[in-house]
Amino acid sequence: MKNEINHFLDTLDRSPKTIFAYRNGLSQFVKTVGEDAQLNTETYVKFLISLKQKSPSTQRVYRTAVLKYYAFCKAGNWAELQEATQHYTRKPGRRIVNFNREAVEKIIAYCESLNGTISTSLSKNLEALRDRAFVLTLVDTGLRISEACSLKRGDIDWLEQHAIIIGKGDKQAMVRFSNRSIQALKDYLYARAHIDPNSRIPLASHPLFARHDIRASKKIRPITSGGMWKAIKERMTEANVDPHLVRIHDFRHYFVTMTYLAKGNLKLSQELARHESISTTNRYAHFGSEADAAYDEIFNKR
Repeated sequence: MKNEINHFLDTLDRSPKTIFAYRNGLSQFVKTVGEDAQLNTETYVKFLISLKQKSPSTQRVYRTAVLKYYAFCKAGNWAELQEATQHYTRKPGRRIVNFNREAVEKIIAYCESLNGTISTSLSKNLEALRDRAFVLTLVDTGLRISEACSLKRGDIDWLEQHAIIIGKGDKQAMVRFSNRSIQALKDYLYARAHIDPNSRIPLASHPLFARHDIRASKKIRPITSGGMWKAIKERMTEANVDPHLVRIHDFRHYFVTMTYLAKGNLKLSQELARHESISTTNRYAHFGSEADAAYDEIFNKR
């Protein structure tokens, strides 16, 4: 097959960049289906499935290369190939939000109990207070993990209990903090006070959430989203929650769900969650809906 592919590429009157991309696509094809595979619909479908982890643009280029190669070899049923392409490249419809609320609430309860006295190690105490403040911040503000990790101490208006952030799409927005999240942040920063003065950077420019591992030493270093997610997963294990049951975005799902259940107002939930479109917030409308109440009345209260 490799000789035929080289011959096919030699016949193309395309730019070197396009030829290079086609060659990569056809290499992926051979790697997936095998050197001696027949050029039929089944083989093409197997290739399409292998592309799912690629970006949409890469998928498009690789599909084009393979389809052109099929045409060059006069192989396959063109109608079936087109049908397979449409089936495996169609965009999925909008899905309703579904997450393990019980697992999330178990993590919240566990993290809320962390008080910084679980260890004689100072760094471990700071990590406990940080993780408590971080989880409570996520579930009570709706911040994405990257947004929370990017916060500086000076971003918080402690009196008004809010922060102005630059969120998704480079848009400015106001995020509100609950009493418990503010208190958790204050507890954490108070315990961190002996480290902060060691830096020459103004206090307001310090990261709100910092690293406290050995490599960070006694310096204030911001923690990454990956590092924070790893810390939360360790708290899940401590709380006897299977880490596979909860995704990081589930904390934001929890925030939007609780705002909708409390008020039943999609527009209000949209504003608090900073969703650009109401259709995004509408994915939460099945929680506590009138249909739930009607079903309960029909089947459970008769």
